[in-house]
Amino acid sequence: MNIAVIFAGGAGKRMNTRAKPKQFLTLHGKPILVYTVEQFQQHEMIDGIIVVMLKGWIEYCEKLTEQYQLTKVAAVISGGETGQESIFRGLEKARELYPEDSIVLIHDGVRPLIDRETISRDIQCVREKGTAITVSPAVETVALKSDTEAVGQIFDRSRCQMAKAPQCFWLADIYNSHLKSQRDGINDFIDSASLMKHYGFELYTVEGPSENIKITTPGDFYIFRAIVDARENSQIFGI
Repeated sequence: MNIAVIFAGGAGKRMNTRAKPKQFLTLHGKPILVYTVEQFQQHEMIDGIIVVMLKGWIEYCEKLTEQYQLTKVAAVISGGETGQESIFRGLEKARELYPEDSIVLIHDGVRPLIDRETISRDIQCVREKGTAITVSPAVETVALKSDTEAVGQIFDRSRCQMAKAPQCFWLADIYNSHLKSQRDGINDFIDSASLMKHYGFELYTVEGPSENIKITTPGDFYIFRAIVDARENSQIFGI
């Protein structure tokens, strides 16, 4: 089985939102989170979806799943104190509901521009190689920070990739790696790819669309709106 664990536990501090977390900001009346979940809802290879949510917004999220007929959402659960803990809770729920030999796709709730083809290739990559990290090419110069104001090491951009999401694994592998990190007292991995790399897994990449952005700032939201509007206009006018 193929299960999406969608992490939507952020409070949106960089978005300057006061009334609602960023995942509930709306475009054309539809919340960002719904745009994201629909990508997995509409994919024929996805069997179930688990949404990890801010504690006080679970009931609201459940109402959205009913309103938008997101029938593959099997559970909406509370996240933890950190992103790593929240993802682990999602994996625990997935393990409770689905077989351990399922493929799990860990995705950001505010990354709504993932596409069907990338999801399909992620699943196939896990089947063939055991892991799949969605990436896009680096389009700007990447430089390390130094201890001073001077620029540190500069990398060859053609050899750099930006790690994005979904990040996909066999459920048993990622769950057991989380247990190891808990035993080792390591709770600050920046993402699932970093955790799995630390515990010896070879990470294989799947290149996705550059517009698969994570909406964390107002500028990101405007880019999202522009892309959605452009796609709608192309359908209306046959561009």
